[in-house]
Amino acid sequence: MKSFTVPTFAQVSPTNQAMFENLKKGLGMVPNLYATLAYSENALGSYLTLQNAKSSINGKAREVVNLVVSQVNSCEYCLAAHTVIGGMVGFTAAQLLEIRGGSATFDTKLDALAKLTKNIAVNRGHADAAVVDAFFAAGWTNENLVDTIVTIGDKTITNYLHGVTKVPVDFPAAPKL
Repeated sequence: MKSFTVPTFAQVSPTNQAMFENLKKGLGMVPNLYATLAYSENALGSYLTLQNAKSSINGKAREVVNLVVSQVNSCEYCLAAHTVIGGMVGFTAAQLLEIRGGSATFDTKLDALAKLTKNIAVNRGHADAAVVDAFFAAGWTNENLVDTIVTIGDKTITNYLHGVTKVPVDFPAAPKL
């Protein structure tokens, strides 16, 4: 397989260079996986638009989805990045490991979200009716269901990108489950 390297600032288009500058301002760096998207004239901008779109799945809930999907897809890059982000939004190390396993027994609503997310990801979009019913019984709405599915799609994109390119992980490695 061709070895993928991360493109440098000089190797990407002026449009992507401007996005690199914005990422550096906001994150202090351009994560390697984002830089890899910049091989395409359009992919980085399209992905950032998707990732930054308004959603009813935010904060801790979004990190639950990100961690569960990344675990199902065995994406070491996204697991590393979202373990860091999950800690920043207030999850403990033990909670992060539990979430990656597909549950969150410390919070009934997040537990239903984690279980639904895992069920959807494992079954490639075909959720068990009982898991969907439990999601709604925990207080989630139709809007939340749709936004959860969009968030699963968002994370699947980067999971697949890393799975194919194997660009270097530039976050501390996530602990093994």
